[in-house]
Amino acid sequence: MSKSRPAPEAPEPLAPLVDAHTHLDACGATDAATTAAIVDRAAAVGVGRVVTVADDLHAAQFAVRAAHWDPRVFAAVAIHPTRANSLDDTTRTEIERLAADPRCVAVGETGLDLYWPGKLDGCAEPAEQEEGFRWHIDLAKRLGKPLMIHNREADDDLLRVLHSEGAPETVIFHCFSSGPEMARACVDAGYHLSFSGTVSFRNAKALREAAPLVPRAQVLVETDAPFLTPHPFRGAPNEPYCLPYTVRALADVRGESASELAAATTANAERVYGLS
Repeated sequence: MSKSRPAPEAPEPLAPLVDAHTHLDACGATDAATTAAIVDRAAAVGVGRVVTVADDLHAAQFAVRAAHWDPRVFAAVAIHPTRANSLDDTTRTEIERLAADPRCVAVGETGLDLYWPGKLDGCAEPAEQEEGFRWHIDLAKRLGKPLMIHNREADDDLLRVLHSEGAPETVIFHCFSSGPEMARACVDAGYHLSFSGTVSFRNAKALREAAPLVPRAQVLVETDAPFLTPHPFRGAPNEPYCLPYTVRALADVRGESASELAAATTANAERVYGLS
């Protein structure tokens, strides 16, 4: 994301939509007023509800506060796999408390990221990530909430851990970016695949081949804002209001009507997250 590029213009409205994974704090929200401003921009183009997601303890605390500030906002809390080495007893206790909040609709984002170890100072090692992932799986099962997964270069290991631990009833692969083989494995397991702006990237060949393979009932859509701004705004700051661009790109790849896909993914989000 480059701050030098201007924010995308508002898309033509497409409703109803739910942004299944965003980061309002990273988009600049700090309090009730700034949170409402971001969600107002989204609502103006049909994105009526958002799930704001944590990747560390501070973000988890913010996510739950934001969900109480605005009825259009819901929270998901966890410690990101690259920060799994921060999961001490105090952090686990606080994440568990936040995850139990009625405005928290998922445990996430957790999972495995095998790209950053050795490249990012302080990044959790694979063994630490796996230990943290197993703990989050158990937490999701104990609370009866969906598990939201971050996956980077870890297809086989994620499936292995989910199989060995026993997956929660509902599993969401956020920002699904793998190819057809992984898509088929996830579909067969009953998991939900959430698509972000990456599906609009022309060089994402494997992902664009995988997208049509997912039954409509297992599809979610997200921005992962402020990251992964869809084409043709790649590199500009992303926000939930940009979601219609991604949905139209996904619909085009799948050969579907954008309005029908919007309605279906909204119904899926309502069912998966228990949104009201």
